[in-house]
Amino acid sequence: MKIGIKGINRVTATATVALTAGAVIAGSAFASTAQAATLPNPKITAAGGYVMNNGTAKSLFAKTADTRRSTGSTTKIMTAKVVLSQKNLNLDSKVTIQKAYSDYIVSKGASSARLIVGDKVTVRQLLYGLMLPSGCDAAYALADKFGSGSTRAARVKSFIGKMNAQAKSLGLKNTHFDSFDGIGNGSNYSTPRDLTKIASSAMKHSTFRSVVKTKSTKQKVTTKSGGYRYMSWSNTNTMLSSYSGAIGVKTGSGPTAKYCLVFAATRNGKTVIGTVLASTSAANRSADMKKIMDYSFKK
Repeated sequence: MKIGIKGINRVTATATVALTAGAVIAGSAFASTAQAATLPNPKITAAGGYVMNNGTAKSLFAKTADTRRSTGSTTKIMTAKVVLSQKNLNLDSKVTIQKAYSDYIVSKGASSARLIVGDKVTVRQLLYGLMLPSGCDAAYALADKFGSGSTRAARVKSFIGKMNAQAKSLGLKNTHFDSFDGIGNGSNYSTPRDLTKIASSAMKHSTFRSVVKTKSTKQKVTTKSGGYRYMSWSNTNTMLSSYSGAIGVKTGSGPTAKYCLVFAATRNGKTVIGTVLASTSAANRSADMKKIMDYSFKK
């Protein structure tokens, strides 16, 4: 059978189109794979940062992740963890707010849950006051409640001892606490990697998860006279509202700590959790965390 010149041209053209299309598809797949393999490491202003896959504990991002730094109020993650680790914990048991707690806030110029002396507040409510407005008065009340000893000073010392024991049990070698709220005396420190591990452990508690993902809450507390009042608290972690899939965890700041954030989010069944320490501003702290979390979800 004879094939004319025009027939040959049609066969050749069809083959050329097919080969070209195949090359484009193969080239696109190769480019996509190469792009994933060469995902650029994000640049952050924070002095240190770390992110891991919460399900597998695989490291996804690290910048001076094991350098010890002041942690500010991210310390309160461990405060909450110690409370939630108590045997036979009754979250509805009530704690009477003491004048010492409000005096402490005034003397330190510390962040406050605005607890009123004489009010009876449940342990659960104190956890909200601790983690949302970052109440150092709530932290003091919890340390006083769950420490052991015949004096307040002894109970606080005991509670801080429990915080360090928890760090040791997690195998953390670069973490030490000398306060219940992050207002330390020179030896309150951790690292991005260690803080991420502390938060990951704390997130195993359902109560902790419920508290740290809450944007705001209104709590009914009992007054000294037997009546009641409402306490309204908003979460200092604004990324709960601005970052898709955010589920926690805690902000921190201070003259030495600068701006810190421990953060977790879930997307498509994958949860990543991480920390930035010593960022240069609240805005940069949020931008830093967004960069490294976006990067980590793509890995």
